[in-house]
Amino acid sequence: MDKTTILWIYIVLLMTGGLVGYFKAGSKASLVASSAFAAVLILCAIRVIFQPYVADIVLAVLLVFFAHRLTKSKKFMPNGLMVVLTLATLALRNIRW
Repeated sequence: MDKTTILWIYIVLLMTGGLVGYFKAGSKASLVASSAFAAVLILCAIRVIFQPYVADIVLAVLLVFFAHRLTKSKKFMPNGLMVVLTLATLALRNIRW
């Protein structure tokens, strides 16, 4: 799998999480944040505005955000899951096959 495919999978999962947060808990902030970050990652994936390495920076910012929220809530869902997914995405994008 190439880096772009891995990024697209993460984008879909990020948007899915935002939609679940909105429909299940009524969290507009979850929907807006996931949409905004997904939009930036899409621009990285299609290489229109940002270079591909910017996606790794965005992923690192998301990792810190989700890890911080996990330490505050002590609940695995949804922040712990997103920490795992973000770490996996960063690792898979940066492993030399």
